[in-house]
Amino acid sequence: MTKRFNTIDGETLMTMPLKPINFIIEDLLSEGLHILAGSPKVGKSWLALWLSVAIAKGEEVWGNKVKEGTTLYLCFEDSQIRIQNRLFDITDEATDAVNFCTENAMLGGELEERIINFIKEHPDTVLIIIDTLQMIRNTSKDNNYANDYSDLTILKNLADKYGIAILLIHHLRKEYDKDPFNRISGTTGIQGAVDSSFILVEDTRGSKVATLSCVGRDIDYREIKLKRNEDNIWQVVTDSFINKDVLLDDIVILLSDFMEDKEYHKSTPTELAEILSKNRDDKISPKTLSKKILQNTRELEERSISVVIRKSNGKRLIEIFRNRVIRDDKMSTP
Repeated sequence: MTKRFNTIDGETLMTMPLKPINFIIEDLLSEGLHILAGSPKVGKSWLALWLSVAIAKGEEVWGNKVKEGTTLYLCFEDSQIRIQNRLFDITDEATDAVNFCTENAMLGGELEERIINFIKEHPDTVLIIIDTLQMIRNTSKDNNYANDYSDLTILKNLADKYGIAILLIHHLRKEYDKDPFNRISGTTGIQGAVDSSFILVEDTRGSKVATLSCVGRDIDYREIKLKRNEDNIWQVVTDSFINKDVLLDDIVILLSDFMEDKEYHKSTPTELAEILSKNRDDKISPKTLSKKILQNTRELEERSISVVIRKSNGKRLIEIFRNRVIRDDKMSTP
C-alpha cells in the first residue's frame, strides 16, 4: 500500500470553517502547554496561585476575560500551610473549583496518570499549573535538547487531547541576556515544545516591580509591566498589547444587523468589508473579515445566519443566508 501525506490545498483551507483558538485567558493563555519562568523568589508562585484562583472564580485577569472552570495547582515546592497563608493574602474567599496538591509525582511515571484521572473526575478542568518543572523531571537523565523536547511533548499531548492549558513554572539562568527568553534554564527544546513562553523579570531585586514578556504561537508578542501590591497580587502598570481585532469581535452582531431585512446577500469580501465599515472608525480589511466569519460560524448559525465562502470565476465570494436550515452539515433551504 502506497503511503501519502494527507494534504489540504490553500484555497480549501481558506474557505473552511474551523474551530477558533480556545483561550483560557483572552489573548494571553490558550489551550496547550506554556511555561512561566523567572528568577528565584521573584513572585512566580504568587502569580500562579492568583491565576488558579481567578480562573476558577471566573474573574478577569488584567482586564482579559477568562474561561471559567476547575483549576489544579500542583505546588510541589510548597506545603498546605504556606498555600493557606497565601490564599488569605490574595482572596477573601476561594472556591472549591480551585484544587491544590503538594504530593509530588514524576513525569514519565505517575504524573500523567494522575492528571488524566483528575480531568476525568473534573471534566470542566481548564487549567493545570505545575510548580516547578524541575520537580517532575528525572534527574538521572541528561537535559539535552531531545530529552527536554520529549519530556514536554508528553504534557503538550495531554493538554491538546483534553483541551486544557498546562502552565509550567520554571527558572531562569543567572547569566544576563538582553533577550529574556534566552535565559530560560535548559535547552531550546523547552521553548520549542511549548505553545507560549512567559518570562517574569524584576526590575531590581525586592522592588516588586517586574516585566512579564510574552511570546507564543497563538499570541502577539507583548510586554506587561506589573507591580505586586500589599496583597501580593500582580497588577498591571502598562501593557504593550494592542488588540487590533477588538472592534471586529462583534462581527456576529454586524452581520446579524446587516441581514435583518434580507434573506440572501452575495458579494466579494472587499465589497462586504466596505459595506460593514461604513460609519465605523476602524476599517475592516477583506482578509480579516473572511477570517472572522470562518471563526464565528457557530455563533452566526445560532442567530439563523449561515455563510458560504467560495470561489467563482476566479473571484472569492461570500454568500450569506438568513433562516436557512442546516442538516447533516449541509445547508438546504426550508
